[in-house]
Amino acid sequence: MPNTHLPPEPPPQAGPLAGVLVADFSRILAGPYASMLLADMGADVVKVESPQGDDTRSWMPPVRGDVSTYYLGVNRGKRSIALDLRNADDAAAARELARRADVLIENFRPGGLERFGLDFASVSAANPGVVYASISGFGTGPGRNVPGYDLMVQAISGLMSLTGDPDGPPYRAGISVFDVMAGNHAVIGILAALRHRDTTGNGQHVEVNLLSSALTGLVNHSSAYAAGGVVPYRMGNAHPSVFPYEPLPTADNDLIVAAANDGQFRRLCEILGIPEVADDPRFTRNADRTERREELRPLLVGQLAKRGADEWFELLVQAGIPCGPINTIDGGFAMAERFGLDPVVEVGEGDRAVPTTRHPIRFSRTPAGYRLPPPELDEHGDELRAWLSEPGEGVDAAGSGEER
Repeated sequence: MPNTHLPPEPPPQAGPLAGVLVADFSRILAGPYASMLLADMGADVVKVESPQGDDTRSWMPPVRGDVSTYYLGVNRGKRSIALDLRNADDAAAARELARRADVLIENFRPGGLERFGLDFASVSAANPGVVYASISGFGTGPGRNVPGYDLMVQAISGLMSLTGDPDGPPYRAGISVFDVMAGNHAVIGILAALRHRDTTGNGQHVEVNLLSSALTGLVNHSSAYAAGGVVPYRMGNAHPSVFPYEPLPTADNDLIVAAANDGQFRRLCEILGIPEVADDPRFTRNADRTERREELRPLLVGQLAKRGADEWFELLVQAGIPCGPINTIDGGFAMAERFGLDPVVEVGEGDRAVPTTRHPIRFSRTPAGYRLPPPELDEHGDELRAWLSEPGEGVDAAGSGEER
């Protein structure tokens, strides 16, 4: 049941979530990433910021003009209103927005919004159909007061112990992987809760935390511990259960080779000109190849040294063998262009136009849209305040307190 009290401008966007109003009280990455994906799918997202703005506005370099590219990367498709929740009028406007919203997303420290009357209990009392999504670092129990930054979760979850050279120090992943994962989990939870609301009319509280997202996201490593009692450790670029499944040197550059089953391994050996290796009883099964990887690796590397990585890539892919060059980011975008994935779209018009990465999901009937560039701080504040103060749309007064 889409919200019937959407702001009048801009024109409603087509998309699977057209007509859904999202009050986005989140900042930095996990929450803004989630709300951006919802905006791409047609939701009307109102980004509520403190007067100082989202932290990522100041995370630079790099920049486009004088705007942080970090901020630009997760905030398209939204309107911005700056509200100081310590101010009674601004807090009232925030509560009114929450009362009208289909979805509210927040990543305050657990309990931090209660003093403003913006916690789940208060918002759902005035808006029983709201889907209220909370993203925290470590849940609402004993970990509620621990700040939830991705780097901390990479360390605490065990990911860093799995990343890096076996003889070197642990490393963080190159991106805030669990923020992004938690943002995706939040979107899944929100969509499921909206489906339930459409069926029953009832909203609910959707809770996501980075540590739980991390532990499920560690997949086979988590299972190794939970189901097998095994604590895995870093192996560089090697895989604990499959070989070959790592970079291997060629005549020029390393090439990722991932022959993850017996059929792929046999084809690999044929293309490399060593078909007899696939019949060697030492390497017949994946478990054998993994156990004897130090015996098998030089046989593969010796053949790979006869051609360069790009040439091997073309030959192996034609044979159905998973492989790939180790690119920098520009190479990744170039490969996506080559494969017809059109990875860059432009959002906004004229001087405000910004190149951005395409929404990752394709819809045959309701495609993603890119109508609004990442907003300037409080860019839409006047129109949104006027809309929220329309007669007959008041909200009961609630508490006040310090800013988030």
